[in-house]
Amino acid sequence: MSQENTQPEVITVVLKGYPRLSETFIAQELLALEKRGHRLHLISLRHPTDTSRHPIHDEIKAPVTYLPEYLHDEPVRVLKAWRRVRNLPGYDLAFSTWMRDFSRDKSRNRVRRFGQALVLAAELPADTTHIYAHFLHTPASVARYAAMITGLPWSCSAHAKDIYTSPDWELAEKLQDVAWLVTCTSFNVSHLRDLAEEPTKVELLYHGLDLSRFTAPLDKKHTSDGSSLENSVCILSVGRAVKKKGYDDLLKALASLPVDLAWHFTHIGGGPLLKDLKKQADDLGISDKIHWKGAQPQKMVLEALREADIFVLASRIAEDGDRDGLPNVLMEAQSQRAAVASTRVSAIPELIDCGETGILVPERSPEALGVALEELIRDPQKRAQFSLKGDEKLRRKFDAQNWIERLSVKLPKGNVG
Repeated sequence: MSQENTQPEVITVVLKGYPRLSETFIAQELLALEKRGHRLHLISLRHPTDTSRHPIHDEIKAPVTYLPEYLHDEPVRVLKAWRRVRNLPGYDLAFSTWMRDFSRDKSRNRVRRFGQALVLAAELPADTTHIYAHFLHTPASVARYAAMITGLPWSCSAHAKDIYTSPDWELAEKLQDVAWLVTCTSFNVSHLRDLAEEPTKVELLYHGLDLSRFTAPLDKKHTSDGSSLENSVCILSVGRAVKKKGYDDLLKALASLPVDLAWHFTHIGGGPLLKDLKKQADDLGISDKIHWKGAQPQKMVLEALREADIFVLASRIAEDGDRDGLPNVLMEAQSQRAAVASTRVSAIPELIDCGETGILVPERSPEALGVALEELIRDPQKRAQFSLKGDEKLRRKFDAQNWIERLSVKLPKGNVG
């Protein structure tokens, strides 16, 4: 009996912005899913703002549709979408759900979420059988409303800011509606399961690292000890200049280092606080030891990681609750055998075993971070030990290929035949 070829089912993936230099973990996942036969269509709530992109973005074949970033920019598109979907069986449920949400969150963003959901529902790519959102705040809201309108199942990958800056009522109600949710740390799993009526919906799925792209530099040596300019130690940090990254604490820690130590610090990343941080470095008298490189593509980041003796990230919980989950850049640093120093925030201790694979200090403690950095600068043997053990644990526990397979089996793929 002859068989007729059929296209795989489409997974519509809702993203806050695409492509983004700071979200390599999402690009890594999308490419891995495509390689496993999944057919994706990307929906972005915002247009890209980065001036460059990573090479991995060029490998992803999925088409991208941009929703109206602001409803007043495309009112005709929004109105046409409403006319197309208002008579669908799920529209009344979606509208009443949105009205209930709006009564507790009277914001323009809440209005925009529903308008974007109308457009998504009206323009949903053909053959879509599942809607999958990255981030549990705005993208999940748009996915949830659109799923209600269309009657499709939806799922979500939750991370950090989206969890801890969202009210518990909203998290609990989304967890009630979602088909399933994965999140990237055990810390997050525990928090979300406490809010869920069905805790089994929430599963651990580390992002991990695509180790084929981050091969270890086997010839890397830790010899510099900061005793002279010739033995200056290279300290690196990669991250956006935002409050949760704690760069003001890091600058204070660097300024506390003994004057007899030779070191230089490089920061890679954009962000709204860069100007303030540069002024702070001037005020602290250390600006001559700092290179601010701004946002860079993955190739440049990788080169910097290979040259770094120490990688440092002073993560902290911001006043609004925003925080890191398990920053991929810490894994990237370990893959390039840099000795890592960071803070005991969220899931960072799930990656770094203090005293074995790196050093952890309390958040918002420049004094403790300064002591840790001095220890690592003066002791290249300890750096070498941390870098080897850190890389070994990374490759044993955080290989992205092992984790992505768990996600792949949860998503529709469709069979040929």
